[in-house]
Amino acid sequence: MLNVIQKHMKSFMILGSVVGFLIGAGFSLAGGCPWSTALWRASVAALLVALLVRWWGRVWLQGLREAIEQRRHPRPISPVNPKPAAKI
Repeated sequence: MLNVIQKHMKSFMILGSVVGFLIGAGFSLAGGCPWSTALWRASVAALLVALLVRWWGRVWLQGLREAIEQRRHPRPISPVNPKPAAKI
């Protein structure tokens, strides 16, 4: 299972890199920057978005694992003893 998760995480990071590159290049070229500057900014944006997607993916997977674990081993619900209402 770990191998499958790593494969999907790599694909997810590559997708994030492509999206980051396109966003960085698009905004740089829309701002009228020369190609060399646009390429540099797009590369930095690709790196930053890939790292962000990696972090978010790990947080998401951790949440999924916790949800699966809770479904497998549900905690018993303790009975609630309501306090009697205060009489005035």
